Amino acid sequence: PGNKNNSFGIQNGGNSADPTNQNTNNENGANFNMGTGALLITELQYATSIGGSDDGHGHKTEGLPGVYKLGGYYDTARFPSYLRNNMGQPLGSSSDTTGIPKWKRGNWMVYGIIDQMVWRPAADSPQSLGVFARVTGNGGDRNLISFAVDAGVNLKAPFKGRDNDTLGLGWGIGRPTYGQRRYDRNSGSIVQRNENHIELTYQAQVMPWWVIQPDFQYVWRPGGGVQDYGSSHLRRVRDEAIFGLHSSINF
Repeated sequence: PGNKNNSFGIQNGGNSADPTNQNTNNENGANFNMGTGALLITELQYATSIGGSDDGHGHKTEGLPGVYKLGGYYDTARFPSYLRNNMGQPLGSSSDTTGIPKWKRGNWMVYGIIDQMVWRPAADSPQSLGVFARVTGNGGDRNLISFAVDAGVNLKAPFKGRDNDTLGLGWGIGRPTYGQRRYDRNSGSIVQRNENHIELTYQAQVMPWWVIQPDFQYVWRPGGGVQDYGSSHLRRVRDEAIFGLHSSINF
């Protein structure tokens, strides 16, 4: 449904799930085990064009396209808990006599995504500026991350004569679940905190068939600032600087 400037869509999917990630006895990939739960996914989509016009006489002005998504999943399988062991005792604590987590039924996540062009000097210009954002949230006693946000901007055709290049800047944050932090406290380890990162990238089309993309990332408290087990002292892992280069060739 929708009109000439926007439209709605919905996607649904489902497949068998196995949180233990065991691939034994399934060499051909056609063993659909009905006893390990089901992963059910749904997503609502809204596509729009901001600022477009049509006078009804064939004169159309193209707007700024954008896509908005809202989705989530539910998994009916069993997942290990960070809070309790199989005897009901606090996992990782001094009273934990087994060290075996309790398995709990079900897991879920919800998310929202925005991808919107916000500026273009002219309808026929290759240059444009777009913004994007993604927010996720899920259950806190059986997942590592409970809340995460990613956002950024992309500038297409950033320089004269580079119509197919893209310059991007992004930022993100991830928050460990209360279950993971509780386990850290119980076990006497360093309690994980928020992880933050930034990314700067440039996608350059050096040939019609060849794209090169250098990339730089910096991460504050990788993994939430987990303990550095390679150190003789009780401390977090250090911040990380990551340099990468991606090359793509199309024949």
